[in-house]
Amino acid sequence: MHIQHTYGMKRTTVFFDDQMMLQLQRAAQRTGVSTASLVREAVAMYLAVPGATSPLPSIAGQFSSGRSDTSEQVDTLLWKDPHG
Repeated sequence: MHIQHTYGMKRTTVFFDDQMMLQLQRAAQRTGVSTASLVREAVAMYLAVPGATSPLPSIAGQFSSGRSDTSEQVDTLLWKDPHG
């Protein structure tokens, strides 16, 4: 018998696509724990990795692109085909 207390926890909403949700549900069923427990465990593991909470590499911002409109053009600059 597994009893889990949620005292001191905060409720949140997380969105998964259908495939990920199915995989999560199957893993929960296979391991005998709730999907919420699996999500908490995955987040805890991610946060335990040194540097995992740093969204940018340490080199970010160290060089000038020579452009003054980078923030306005972020989607164009990041998502254009580098080979075309």
